[in-house]
Amino acid sequence: MSEEVTPSNTSLDEMFDVLRNPYRRRLLVALLDHNPQEEDDPQIPADVSMADDDLDLLQVQMQHVHLPKLVQIGFVEWDEDANTVSKGPRFDEIRPLLELMRDHADELPDDWL
Repeated sequence: MSEEVTPSNTSLDEMFDVLRNPYRRRLLVALLDHNPQEEDDPQIPADVSMADDDLDLLQVQMQHVHLPKLVQIGFVEWDEDANTVSKGPRFDEIRPLLELMRDHADELPDDWL
C-alpha cells in the first residue's frame, strides 16, 4: 500500500487515537518483539479468538480501516502481496507507550491488550 506518511512528531492525541482500538494496540505491541508479523494471518493478533463470522468481519476491518490508518501515520508498513506487517518509519515514536503498556499489562484492565 503506497499512502503518503504524515509529517513526524506525532501528537499524543494522535497516538491515543491509534491506541483507542484494541486490535491496533495488540498488533503494535506484537511488533515490539516480532518484526515482521509473518503468521498464517498476520493482520489479526494471534491471541484473538472469535466466531468465524466475527473473525471475517475483523479481517475486513483490519484491511480497510485499521491497517490503512497505521500505514498512513507511519507506525507500520503493510505488504499486501506478501501478507506481512512490519514496523513503519515512525514506529519508534509510539514505542515508549507500547512498552509501558506491555511492561505493566498485569496492572492494566484485561481489555487493554
